[in-house]
Amino acid sequence: MAAQGTIRERARDIVEEFGLFDDWMGKYEYLIEIGQGLPPLDPLYKTEAYRIHGCQAQVWVRPVMKNGRVFYEGDSDALITKGLVALLIRVLSGQPPEDVVETSLEFLDEIGMQDHLSATRRNGLASMVRQLKRFAQMHANQA
Repeated sequence: MAAQGTIRERARDIVEEFGLFDDWMGKYEYLIEIGQGLPPLDPLYKTEAYRIHGCQAQVWVRPVMKNGRVFYEGDSDALITKGLVALLIRVLSGQPPEDVVETSLEFLDEIGMQDHLSATRRNGLASMVRQLKRFAQMHANQA
């Protein structure tokens, strides 16, 4: 799943895709569909070491550095949360760590995600973003 483009270009594509839906039921269904398309994470990585804390659902993200870029694999035991993980991976995976650290991910606001998630899911999403950026920051500092 090697998406092309910068973080901004990938985010713009997602905003356009979500703009095709007139209501939030359609957007939630699409988010679930995106999550279902996420390749399953090897059970070897569904451990405490890769778990994202702060999420109501169980979420695991495995970061890997390769050729100066950060790649993410992830999974969740909840459908909507898995869709959120898939969105973040789609936008951030394969990018230079400095770009991951510096991005604001405003596309999440643009598609209305922050307004339409429950408080616990918003907190979980913020935890996911922090953890993905934290890993990228560790490697940006080493460059």
